[in-house]
Amino acid sequence: MRSGILRHTTATIAITAIAAVLAACSPESAETAKEKLPRKEVASPEEQTTSPKVAPTRSAAELARDQYRHPAETLMFFEVDPGHTVVELWPGGGWYTAILAPYLKNNGQLIAAHFPADSEVGFFQKSRAAFNKRFLLQPEIYGNIYVTELAPPQKLTIAQAGEADRVLTFRNVHNWMRNRQEQAVFDEAFRVLKQGGILGVVEHRAPDSFSREKMVETGYVTESYVTQLAINAGFVPAGHSEINANPKDSRDHAHGVWSLPPTLRGGDVNRSEFLAIGESDRMTLKFRKP
Repeated sequence: MRSGILRHTTATIAITAIAAVLAACSPESAETAKEKLPRKEVASPEEQTTSPKVAPTRSAAELARDQYRHPAETLMFFEVDPGHTVVELWPGGGWYTAILAPYLKNNGQLIAAHFPADSEVGFFQKSRAAFNKRFLLQPEIYGNIYVTELAPPQKLTIAQAGEADRVLTFRNVHNWMRNRQEQAVFDEAFRVLKQGGILGVVEHRAPDSFSREKMVETGYVTESYVTQLAINAGFVPAGHSEINANPKDSRDHAHGVWSLPPTLRGGDVNRSEFLAIGESDRMTLKFRKP
């Protein structure tokens, strides 16, 4: 009985801490704190000269997506504590980084397994440069983020073995499927997690009838496929949540998941319809390393 009360109390404290971060993450907020660790990556001179001294922790556009992405509830489901070492896989522009980094900066450590800085893919280069400029130059807001590089199969070491308490990925599995590297990434997540550590996955959810080719084409992946990847890597399923479900999403769009916001790849074609749907229907899955 006492263990149940303790778990409930710990969860309450954690959700309060996440909620506090979200409340502070307004365009007007710039809460500061002293640096905890030496910076592990230094931005280029060009980035240093062009970066503002103070920037909002989250933009208005990012805040507007909370209604679809439910960050506090999602991070609570993944049991993320402020003292954890968390690896975020392919953070892109840093939507979740802007929440995780302030949450972890005083007592934990965020490791961003990002695109390689020297990638031959233009989008990857720009995304990584923008991430560096925003997050690495402002440790007083975001803490000291340790950046590693993930570009399977060439670059696959995202952290040290057994270093992480949590590995999290948000809407990335379909990207790794394009060059058949999804299993390699799940295997690496297993390697870097501590015993008892959790892999948290949020991904666009496909109907069970979708083939692998259809998943790659549309960006929607079946829960069974993601679960099998995790089991193959050695994980044990530890629960699933409907936090990020969207029953309005038919998963049948001309441009796949990219028809919906925030991408809206179809432009003005059916734009109002897609805006009414909102962001995609998503699975939220939790796997534990035994």
